[in-house]
Amino acid sequence: MSSTRSVRPQAAVSTEIPPVPLTIEGYSVLHQMMRFRWSAWRPLRPSLKTEIIHEASGVLSKMEQNPAGQSGLYSLLGHKGDLMFVHFRSSFEELNQAELQLARLKLSDYLETTTSYLSVIELGLYESTIKTYNELAERGVEPHSEDWKRAIADTLARQREAMRPRLFPELPKNRYLCFYPMDRRRGEDRNWYTLPIEERARQMNEHGLVGRRYAGEVKQIITGSIGFDDWEWGVDLFADDPLVFKKLIYEMRFDQVSAVYALFGHFYVGLRCSWCELGKLLDGQVPKS
Repeated sequence: MSSTRSVRPQAAVSTEIPPVPLTIEGYSVLHQMMRFRWSAWRPLRPSLKTEIIHEASGVLSKMEQNPAGQSGLYSLLGHKGDLMFVHFRSSFEELNQAELQLARLKLSDYLETTTSYLSVIELGLYESTIKTYNELAERGVEPHSEDWKRAIADTLARQREAMRPRLFPELPKNRYLCFYPMDRRRGEDRNWYTLPIEERARQMNEHGLVGRRYAGEVKQIITGSIGFDDWEWGVDLFADDPLVFKKLIYEMRFDQVSAVYALFGHFYVGLRCSWCELGKLLDGQVPKS
């Protein structure tokens, strides 16, 4: 008597690589844009002004020189605010602590927040992502399986170590800062997130080539804010000549990733003001270069 036994077919391994590029993250970042209440400040007696500035300078000095994540103060140009604080910290908890430190100062009675921006320093790994995904697919490793997750974790760990100086930088001491948030277009006709990952990688590489031509003139720090704030990324540009902001951003408008897929928020430009210049700034003097 013969018998037959049905064999369950083995599930095929997916060969389609995920569309999401890998990223590595560093410092948590908070931008605080504030308006100064000059009408309330001017009538104060000089001794009280001195007391308020002395207290604030002591706190700002420690924040500016903090080895585990620095803060910087900028005098803003234009109507969007008078001051901007930029904080680099190791966690959101530490950012919150920096925010509360400022709120407890007597100086805060004369500050009114106009807006803020929360993000984390981010490096996108398009090239490494495609290479790693393809290698795993060739080995027959199922996306999002335990073996897949271990391989991805190893790749990210290596990249974090190699890129550590870029993930946890000192706050640049350049004279000028330009900050703006941005998105990638998600409209009906053009949608960045529907492009194949290889095409997005190609466009981002071309985009990066423009920025690299300005190395030495401008320092750029990109932060990711998806899930944290209203835009998807924040961009900080640091330079000693503000004209480089216009030249760099204008040239970038002509590459495909910006011309077709970029949307920009408000731009904020400020002059760096050290804690020791706070008194002069509140006395109406321009911070020294």
